[in-house]
Formats: sequence, structure tokens, C-alpha cells
Amino acid sequence: MAILGVDVGGTFTDAVLLTDESELRTAKIPTARRQEESVLAAVASVGAAEVERFAHGTTVATNALLERKGARTAFVGTEGFEHVLHLRRQNRAELYRLCAEHAEPLVPLERCFGVRERVGPERVIAPLELDSLPELEAEAVAVCLLFSFRDLDHERAVAEELRRRLPNARVVASQEISPEFREYERASTTAIDAYLGPVVARYLEALGERAVAGGLPEPLVMGSSGGVATVQEAAAHPAVALLSGPAAGTVGAALLARRAGFENAISFDMGGTSTDVSLVLGGQADLAAEREVAGLPLRLPSVDLHTVGAGGGSIVWLDSGGAVRVGPESAGADPGPACYGRGGTKPTVTDANLLLGRLPATLAGGIELDAGAARRALEGIDPAAAIEVVNAEMLRALRVVSVERGHDPREFALVAFGGAGPLHACALAEELEIGTVLVPAAAGVLSALGLVASEERRDRVVPYVRPLAEVDDLPADGAADLRYAGQSFELTVPIQADLVEAFHRAHEERYGYADRNRELELVAVRTAETRPGPQFDLPPGDPRHVDGPATVELDGATCFVAPRWVGDRDGDSTLVLTKA
Repeated sequence: MAILGVDVGGTFTDAVLLTDESELRTAKIPTARRQEESVLAAVASVGAAEVERFAHGTTVATNALLERKGARTAFVGTEGFEHVLHLRRQNRAELYRLCAEHAEPLVPLERCFGVRERVGPERVIAPLELDSLPELEAEAVAVCLLFSFRDLDHERAVAEELRRRLPNARVVASQEISPEFREYERASTTAIDAYLGPVVARYLEALGERAVAGGLPEPLVMGSSGGVATVQEAAAHPAVALLSGPAAGTVGAALLARRAGFENAISFDMGGTSTDVSLVLGGQADLAAEREVAGLPLRLPSVDLHTVGAGGGSIVWLDSGGAVRVGPESAGADPGPACYGRGGTKPTVTDANLLLGRLPATLAGGIELDAGAARRALEGIDPAAAIEVVNAEMLRALRVVSVERGHDPREFALVAFGGAGPLHACALAEELEIGTVLVPAAAGVLSALGLVASEERRDRVVPYVRPLAEVDDLPADGAADLRYAGQSFELTVPIQADLVEAFHRAHEERYGYADRNRELELVAVRTAETRPGPQFDLPPGDPRHVDGPATVELDGATCFVAPRWVGDRDGDSTLVLTKA
């Protein structure tokens, strides 16, 4: 029986099929407008049959949020607090640009409603009056009442009433998706989940039906925290799969790093549209409790990714002062970079790499590259300058997840993948003084390989917000959100025997000091129910030694070994690059 992983990206859809004879089949096809068509085409390309497990990474939720193509959504909050999505926090969108606007909330003011009730941190202050809930029309409704993470009753009753009134609408209560304190972040997360619900559910249900009809098992869907869940679970709360594809890439990077003997690594995934970077600590993807997507806070466990609009298809342009700039606009898969010969005329990073001699004449998928078209598109722009600019953008991203998190990048290996990642890895590693770069043989489809290897995972959070000394019901496993009493934000520390000292050490590592005489406050406890992913062996590769400068063609990607670098292939066919 075979194991199948299919990852849909902004430019390409990747498939990996691992057969029971440890044969690794891969495919990379351009992403179609209807993602389910891309998935089924990729499945056909790898000849998937008698599949035991099918895992899927999707960008449907991300695209719907970025393009604002979700459901017509309403918001219900405690009367007097119904405009929390618009009040936000009082910080600026950009610190030094007073004119910068915040992202527009998903729910306009006219669809924000209040219901009379009030729950305090310890008790009910005002009873719930369901008759104060106004009549409303919407495809989806987000419900977020004050202190509902302390007392579920009022919010649950409001949600039930809305489901009775609007039987065809999707109603999401904050306690179901993000039962944590911080009113604005909880409301934002609930609104995102409600807004995405109908769109993502339709896609997943259609994909599930077509997969079963084609003889495949119902797909498991990759979540933002690096584990897969059932189609039904993902459709019920699509916000948990908002970072589906990038999370799979980090899982794949962690797998390859462990097998190469590195417990700590930096995952560097450069695709056609964007670059995603994240940390692997102790052999596992590093998680964050909150992140911002499309300018909106999402309070859910997710791989601690940092994304920049720098990919192989990112457009190179000159600003008003004549300086070279790259991205965030991308040529995408259609028409794609000028050198693809599909009608694209704008210069891209891929065109610059081709003119610098770092790409073969034919890319994966049989795309013939036209150097003449690339030269015409880049007329007046130095290709080397374009590469320097895009490298600088990605370097900032790598520093965000390493140096700014208190980690020394010199103690990590850099796992470079995606269609364009291995082209830029040596230059970035030199800047960060990283001594080892790992380039998987399946670099172009590593996110799909991460889907093959991923565990099943269901995350749960329990709010506390009280002194740690008063808590006596901590689980044996999980992580605790802790802070010094009076602090505004917390650090997440694995639960262990001496949790107090572990927090002090973590605080000292992050901020440079620790106050061991100060009271600690437990904000929340995070646990996960997991089921290990499949165990398998990767096909070995033939021994290979490469001296830079050299171009190495990989499965769905190209690696540029820079001058003064050498590469040797390990037992898993991963190319290990080191400074000569």
C-alpha cells in the first residue's frame, strides 16, 4: 500500500507517492484556478493506486482570506463591545508611518451586533437577555462574548439561538475555536473562522467526494500546527488550516534534518510566489500561539513561520529613484516569468537566475526556458543586483526567526527547498555564518513529502490566567504560557519538573534577564492529542561530490553550489553543502 501527499502552492501543485517498495515518485504541475483539479491531476501524474493514506496541504483558506472572498459574515458580541473588531489595539499599523492603515475588518460595522449580558472574571454580572439579540441576515456569524472562556453558558446559548434562527448559516462561537483571554485576538480568530467556513467546507467536501470516487481514501488535511486531521474537522474550523502548505514544508525540513543528524535547523522554503522560513528545535517544528495573517491576528497554535513576498516568480522593478526592487507582486504560474515563454513580459527572479547561468535549459514539468525573453525583460536591470536585493529580503526573514528569537544561526543547519530555495542557500548561509546547508533530493516537493510523514494532531488550549502557585492540575505533557505578574505577554515553556526555573531560563534567553523573586502567572496550558505518522525509508542516492561553482539539477528544483562550497550526498540522497 502506498502513501500519498499533495501540496497545492500559489504557483505549482506538488505530489509525492511513496510506494511499499520505498520508491519515491514525484510530480509538479502548474496550479489551476480550481484547486481540486490540480490535486487530481497531480495524483494522476504520480500514478497513485491502492493508496493507504492521502494527506493534503491547501491554500484555499489562505487565498480566500487574502483575496477577501469569504462568506458574508456578521459578528455578535456583548452589548457595548460589539465593535471590538474595529477598535482593535491602539498600536499603529506601522510604527513610523502615521498614515498607514490597518487591515479592514472582515465584518463591517453595520453587521456588528450586541446582546445584553455581562460575565465578569469571577461571576455573572448581568443575566443574558436573548430577546435583545436583533434579527440579522448572514451566511456566517461569529459570536464572541466577554469572558466566555471563564463561563461558557451565555455564549453557548447565543450560538444555539442563532443556529435556530439561521439554520443555513455557519455559526462559530469563540469557545469552540479559541477559548483564550485577549478579547480582540479571540474575536478576530472567531471572525476569520466563520468567514472562511463556507468556502473551505465546499472545497474540502468536493475534494473528498472526488477522491473517493477516484478510488482514493478521504484526504487528511494539514493544519497550521504541523499535523493532519480529517476533512470533517478541517471543514468545521478552517482557520486551523490557514497555514496548511507552509507547515507541511517545515515538517519535511525537520524530517530531513533529523535524518542528516541535525536536531536544530532553519527551514527555508522559496517557491514561486513567496518564501517561508521557520525554526526546527529538537527535531520538531517550533510553534507559536499567535500570528498575523493578512494583517489580522489569529490566536491558534501554528508553526512559527515568517513569510515574505520573495519567490522565483517575484517581479523585479525599479523605483522612482532608479533602485532595484523585488516583489511582492508575482508573475505566478500563468503567464509566469518571461523566460517561461507563456506571454509574460515582466522580469522576475527566475529570469535573473537564468541569465546568471544558474538554471538548466529545461525546468521540471518540461518548461523550456527562453534566455532571450529573460534578457529582453531585464533590459536595463543588472541580474546580479536583482539577486542581491531578493537575498537581502530573505536574509531579513531568516534573522526574524533566529536572531530575533534569541537563537544563534551558526548553531543551526539551513534546509533549503522549494523550486528556488537551493539557488540562494549558499549566499544566505554565508551571510549568517551557517556552516551546513542541506538540500534534499526532493527539494522541489519537500512540502508534499512532509505531508507523507506528518502525524495526526489535534490541539487544545485551557485558559487559567491566575498565579502559577495556585494551580495544582497541570497535565504531565504539554506547554504552559507563563509570564511574570504584571507583564503583558507570555512565553511558552514545555511542562517539566521544574517549570519555574525553566521559565526563568527561557526569559533570560529571550530578554537577557530573569527575576527569580517575582511571582509567575499561568495564562494557559496547551496540549495536543497526536498519533505518529507513517514510518518509512527514503530511497538512497548514488554517491556524489560537487565542487562549486556548479549547478545541480534536482527533482523539481535547481541547486547552485557557490564558489568555495562543496557538496556531498548522504545516505538519504540529501546534498550536504559545506564551505570548502
